[in-house]
Amino acid sequence: MGEGSAAVGRDVAGLTVAVTGAARGIGAAVAARLAGAGARVVLGDLDLAAAEATAAALPGESRAVGLDVTEQDSVDAFLDAAEQAYGPVDVLVNNAGVMWVGPFGAEPERAARRQFDVNVHGVRHGFLAAVPRMRARGRGQVVTVASAASRISPPGEATYAATKHAVYGYAAAVRQELRGTGVHVSLVMPSVVETELALGTSHGSVPRLRPADVAAAVERVIRRPRFEVFVPGRLDPLTRLLALLPQAGRDLAYRLLVPDQVALGDGGARAAYQVEAGLSEADGQ
Repeated sequence: MGEGSAAVGRDVAGLTVAVTGAARGIGAAVAARLAGAGARVVLGDLDLAAAEATAAALPGESRAVGLDVTEQDSVDAFLDAAEQAYGPVDVLVNNAGVMWVGPFGAEPERAARRQFDVNVHGVRHGFLAAVPRMRARGRGQVVTVASAASRISPPGEATYAATKHAVYGYAAAVRQELRGTGVHVSLVMPSVVETELALGTSHGSVPRLRPADVAAAVERVIRRPRFEVFVPGRLDPLTRLLALLPQAGRDLAYRLLVPDQVALGDGGARAAYQVEAGLSEADGQ
């Protein structure tokens, strides 16, 4: 099945879906994909003006809400706004994320803390806001856009990979707690995607994905809930194989297959993104 197709399963039409980090990139693509399938979509983002512009271009019912995923009160208010607009939230898509790349010893303390605040605590805040509402109704789904770095550890992404490993562990544990409640937990784990987050990075021998590829995977996992979804799908057997190899074989596979972010492809573009994402001391905040 191609990346752009969606399996037949649960009907997306009429679902209320809240998407974090939805102003641009993967989040905007997810919002567009689900709105096109008939969902009522609420877009949350720190950049409210950009989120409003994205929402205005969507078909059907959608609205934008200002959101800071690092603050629990903001995430709670985001879901409150979604419910006030369209009724109970059927699906929360945890998508907001940031990434600093480079040698681990050169990473600013600010960048490390920011990644944990957004990538880990932002996801945790989403679960804490959404799951009690869903469990009370006996249905719902939390889909988290994680990363292939949830299962592998690319050089130059030490803290980012740590945050994504943490997200994997958190979601897996919560999923076990929610067994039998009717609330599904899903992780979508893409390789390198052509977005602002990946500006100036290396993708090695792995072709970059489009945001639409990830959005298609999100729609599929909503239609047919499952826990782990890699994009592209061939990463699933690859990561399982890597785990079985002896260390020497694993190291060789990393050198051949896994992008090395220590040597940046475009340092200027990367620096601009990291200032915008609050990962650099250069922004003066």
